[in-house]
Amino acid sequence: MHIKIGNGVCGTAAAQRQTLIVDDVQQFKGYIACDSAAKSELVIPLLKGDQLLGVLDLDSPIKKRFNSTLANELEEFCRVLVKTID
Repeated sequence: MHIKIGNGVCGTAAAQRQTLIVDDVQQFKGYIACDSAAKSELVIPLLKGDQLLGVLDLDSPIKKRFNSTLANELEEFCRVLVKTID
């Protein structure tokens, strides 16, 4: 799905170029419902240098599913992943 930079959780994370953890998506202003079961969300921008390649977007049907420990581990995964992209 294509979401405009700055819109929703994914677009906001992309615009800010930082990871976002949303404990309750219904409380996020401008939330875009792509999955009707989603209650929380974690979005990590995929950056190669200054270039935004996309985002890793994880949704959960459980509120407060994501935390900073998991986000840090997935950010490291994303750094390794991005290194493999030419």
